[in-house]
Amino acid sequence: MLVGVVGKANVGKSTFFKALTLADVEIANYPFATIKPNHGVGFVRVECADKVFNLECNPKEGFCVNNTRFVPVDVIDVAGLVPGAHEGKGMGNQFLNDLNQADALIHIIDCSGGTNEKGELVDAGSYDPANDVKFLEEELDYWYLEILKKGWEKFAKQVQQEHKDIVKALAKQLSGVGVDEDISKDSIDSLGLNKESPASWSKDDLFKLASKFRKITKPMIIAANKIDVPGAFENYKRLKKEFPKHIIVPCSSESELALKEAAKHKMINYVPGSNNFSITAESSLSDKQKAGLEFLKNNVLKKFNTTGVQEVLEKAVFELLKYITVYPVANNKLEDKNSNTLPDCYMVPDGISALDFAFKIHTDIGESFVRGIDLKTKMVIGKDHILKNGDVIEIVTSK
Repeated sequence: MLVGVVGKANVGKSTFFKALTLADVEIANYPFATIKPNHGVGFVRVECADKVFNLECNPKEGFCVNNTRFVPVDVIDVAGLVPGAHEGKGMGNQFLNDLNQADALIHIIDCSGGTNEKGELVDAGSYDPANDVKFLEEELDYWYLEILKKGWEKFAKQVQQEHKDIVKALAKQLSGVGVDEDISKDSIDSLGLNKESPASWSKDDLFKLASKFRKITKPMIIAANKIDVPGAFENYKRLKKEFPKHIIVPCSSESELALKEAAKHKMINYVPGSNNFSITAESSLSDKQKAGLEFLKNNVLKKFNTTGVQEVLEKAVFELLKYITVYPVANNKLEDKNSNTLPDCYMVPDGISALDFAFKIHTDIGESFVRGIDLKTKMVIGKDHILKNGDVIEIVTSK
């Protein structure tokens, strides 16, 4: 799974990315501070299965704090986009192509209205952040349209003349952005397009199809950043009404970054996503540092209950992508072959079968699958059994 962080310059995109991953990235108030995409790892919180079995887990990846498992997610941060990015403006094509493999997108906007359409800093409240929601979706739709239109006339005529399956042909053409045959068929059918005569599809038909593909393959969540700036919360409430179908989460990436950096330097104890922190006994904070932390506690954590950064990633994974977590183990002691307890926690699409899950772990395990055992219920499950969130599964193989 790969989650992309996108948005204009100067909206706090790289700050959000660093707050999420603590990756070493450049943060600057000028366009294209990010040129090459930054890769990092964030973590989502789930209730660990060790609580159910009253055991202590040994994660191979991520970590566990008080029965809360932090599961890693790959994150990519691309350079700020500008209007006309799909036409190559601001090196837009390069940056859009960096998003090809992303499964979901986090769109960072300056909810305070302090960054104009060009990504330039302006007085807070002087720009409407609703414009950014529309701008980015339009850029992505036109990006998909450019891919779809490439050699369209020749492609459409050839499909008709050779009686090819347009569903399969389109899935192959747009496989690079995640379009498969099911998505191709469902999108064409929902728009009522004639499968036998793609050459007759209008420009408007193609744009609607491109937009449909984009919405399915690049679902997007809005991170309403700089929520702690005066006027931002009022904008956030207005955006929620204007875009009722969007998931919009208020956040302060600067606050999250400050808290994580303080925790990294052992000044405070802070668990990402929590609404409080404590100063460590060994800390010798200056009056300025104490005042800064007190400000974050009173003006962000108490006011909004969280900085919002952790929630944005979790909603992207669990609400947008509808993933669940499943724990595979080698035996009924909940161990792997090295005697590690609950070492693996897989994030998989909701609705996955036991057999598909086995293949996800390893091809050999899928091919030699005999049955599974749900270790919470002690029930034997077959290959078509649909797994549930939090399942702990022992897979029995013929090898």
